[in-house]
This record gives sequence, structure tokens and C-alpha cells, in this order.
Amino acid sequence: MKNILIVGGAGYVGGAITDLIQQSNYNVRVYDALLYEDSFRKPVDFVYGDVREEEKLKQQLKWADAVVWLAAIVGDGACQINPNLTKAINQDSVAWLADNYDGRIVFMSTCSVYGAQDKELDETSPTNPLSLYAQTKLESEKYLKHKNAVIFRLGTLFGVGDLYSRIRLDLVVNILTVRAYIEGKISVFGGDQFRPLLHVKDVARAVLMNLESEHKGIFNLARQNVRISDLAYQVRMHFPDLLIETTDMPFQDTRNYRVSAKKANEVFGFKSIHSIDEGIEELKYLVETKRIKDLKSPRYSNQAYLKEHYFEILNEKFKEVDAA
Repeated sequence: MKNILIVGGAGYVGGAITDLIQQSNYNVRVYDALLYEDSFRKPVDFVYGDVREEEKLKQQLKWADAVVWLAAIVGDGACQINPNLTKAINQDSVAWLADNYDGRIVFMSTCSVYGAQDKELDETSPTNPLSLYAQTKLESEKYLKHKNAVIFRLGTLFGVGDLYSRIRLDLVVNILTVRAYIEGKISVFGGDQFRPLLHVKDVARAVLMNLESEHKGIFNLARQNVRISDLAYQVRMHFPDLLIETTDMPFQDTRNYRVSAKKANEVFGFKSIHSIDEGIEELKYLVETKRIKDLKSPRYSNQAYLKEHYFEILNEKFKEVDAA
């Protein structure tokens, strides 16, 4: 049995990946700082740690035959709260990983590196990062260029990944579904911008397919490219009385891109199996059955949570690392 270390495995994406790999013939260990969590409840070997605690992390790398690297401050707004911390976690830690680990690496990047472009983009298309988040991910890709690494540029995720990890309600499909339930209406600003969407469980499938493969380099991962205005009407199919308000006022998020996942399909047979409608129904079930107590809690938004708990996070979760 191979040893798989999932760095950042307690989060939204990590929960789905940990579950799927654990069900396969692997030994799984999660290394995580529990940035958004108060506990880790999965029956999985767990090490509490920050990616900047290099000696602690180095011991885990010695154990691992492969590393799934998820650790990052994720999202444009969240990354802007403390740019230095963002760079340290998103970029500098990956440079350190490249210098200190020679095993298999599965790394999560983002389709946000493409920025705003009008044509469908593949892995050879020019990049145009419009945020610190995208910039740090693009720089991190370069560190892994000559390693035994597969890099996934993820589309905008949606859906429920697992039963234990925190759900994210700051992602477009998820947030539109919640707003449809709470407010009975959706406001669409502009709406002509495209996003490549992907269920979080499909990310896990792509990771599992490549833990031991020989594939290297960059792969886009997405199910389909959807215009935001069209997505709003798709959500209304699940909430028949939903009111959709549209305005020509442009949304502050200037990203607009469509991507092709053809390379992933041709090289290792990746094909999304979880639909957008499935993701909407998953979120609808959570909110209708009151399984989330406070839908407006900042805990479910990366930016809102980090902004509210900024000093607590720096002074408590990371104080030992900063002191060192």
C-alpha cells in the first residue's frame, strides 16, 4: 500500500479527495492547520501543522510516496487580506516543496490564471492573472515544472464534497442556490461573463486517477463553461418561484473565461460525472433540511471568515511559526 500525504486535506476540496483515496488501496495521512475548522473528525491519520513549519512537514514528506498539495489561501478577496501571508502559503511553500521532495506531486492550481479572455482556452493559451491568488498559483506552477508533478487548473467548484468538511458558500453555484432559498430572488450583475464549472467530487476522481500515473504537466479540469446569467435560470428550475433581477451594472469580478478540458480527457480519460443540477440539489437539500444552522455565517466564506478572524488567525494559529 502506497502512502499518500494530503496537505490541506481538511478543507472543502480536501474532504472529497481524502474520502475517495481512503476508499482505495492507499494509506492516507492528512496534514492541515485547520484554518477554517475547529476539529478534524475523519477516521484518518492526522497531523496538525502549518506548511511553513518546514521541519515538521519534512518528516511527513519522508513518509509519503505521493503528496496531494491543496494548502493555500483560496480566492481573490481572501488573498488580498494579507498579501505577505498569501505569498508565504500559496507560493513560497511550493518552492520549498520542490526543493525538498522528489516523489509524486499532485498540485491544485486554478483556471483563474487565464483572467479575462474571449476564446476557449487550453493549456497552451496565454495566461493573464488578474489577482494575487492567480499570480501565486501561476508562479507555483513554475516551481513544479521539472518535478514528477501533475498540475490541475481547476474550474469554479460547486457541490458537496463530503459529510465532515466545511461547505463553501462563496462559490457561484452554491451561493446562488442559497440565495434562492433565503431571499427568493437572485440579482445578476452583467451576467455575460463565463465560468468553467466543476463538481468538487470530480476533482477527487482526477486526483485518484493520477496518484501513480506517469502524466506530468498542466491539465485544465472543468465540466462545462456556463454564462452566469444562464446559471441563474438553471437555479430557477429548482426553485420555480425564484425572481431573477438583472442589471447592466458590471460585476466587480472582471474574470471571464472559457476553458477546454480536452487534454485531460484524451491523456488520462477524465470526464466529469457530476452535473450542475446535482450540485444545486445537494445544496438545496442542505438548506431545506436545516443542516446548516446559520447560512449567513462568515465560516462558509473564505474572505468573510479570514477578515473577521484575521488577528486571531495570525496571533493563535500561526504564532509559533511566525516566532520561529
